[in-house]
Amino acid sequence: MYIVTGGAGFIGSNLVRGLNREGIDDIIIVDDLENGEKHLGLNSLNFADFIDWRDLQGSWSSLLEDGAEAVFHQGACSDTMEANGRYMMEANFESSKETLHACLDTETPFFYASSASVYGDGERGFEEHVSCEAPLNVYAYSKFLFDQYVRRLLPDVESQVAGLRYFNVFGPQENHKGRMASVIFHFHKQIAEKGELNLFEGSEEFVRDFIHVDDVVAMNLWLLENPQVSGVYNCGTGKARSFSDLAKLVVDGTGGTAKVATVPFPAALEGKYQAYTCADLTRLRAVGCQHEFLTLEAGVTSYVERLNQTGGLYLRSE
Repeated sequence: MYIVTGGAGFIGSNLVRGLNREGIDDIIIVDDLENGEKHLGLNSLNFADFIDWRDLQGSWSSLLEDGAEAVFHQGACSDTMEANGRYMMEANFESSKETLHACLDTETPFFYASSASVYGDGERGFEEHVSCEAPLNVYAYSKFLFDQYVRRLLPDVESQVAGLRYFNVFGPQENHKGRMASVIFHFHKQIAEKGELNLFEGSEEFVRDFIHVDDVVAMNLWLLENPQVSGVYNCGTGKARSFSDLAKLVVDGTGGTAKVATVPFPAALEGKYQAYTCADLTRLRAVGCQHEFLTLEAGVTSYVERLNQTGGLYLRSE
């Protein structure tokens, strides 16, 4: 049995799909369907059971006592604009601690989603070290604090515990995410609705490490296959590209005729926006991971084709 928290979400549903492609369907998905649109991401997946995450609070140990191959903890509040710190800490920190300790008690491998947002403005670099980490919002802080919690425990744990710091992830199955969907999804939607996309002023200077969700899935499965690896690792391509590059690729993938309009940078994002990110892969390579990441061109082209064909979702027949 495998457990995927957040399994109805963007990365979680892709991870379940990745397990299915390995012939694994003895999977329990832990999530909620308060946003009913999330069920669309489940339509193409094979799994054994679905449990609302609230029903597991205080009961994780009983779920794991019969044995589990691994827990992939992807569930979280991922809204970087959420200002309610109490809610964020409950969803992303306290809940994660409970799940972690249940895994430690049963020696169940525990893989969890961290975030490159912990690096803040990036001026200190992107090495997995506290000297580089300075979160700009409470979402990033909740991820940072759990990483710190894990780091304190790691010297004494006997089972595998590994976190992946996701950089800017894009790809199929993010339809339900609203404003938190990738810029590629929003560009495609804008072109479909009005024949043009909107770029913030200065977007040629906004440079990020964009990673296709298939690579994120591959990294999680690599950890599963390498039980000797524990710790916190960057999950990005190690290459940074501009939002302007993204816009051009989306335009090309939708026929090449869409216009690009420049809009003012939102005041609400001032001081809370990462203008530059680029994963340092030194530690990841040092533990033996030689995964070759998709190029931006290949990843965006593939995703835009999916958006053109099915609106961004996988079908049961695939």
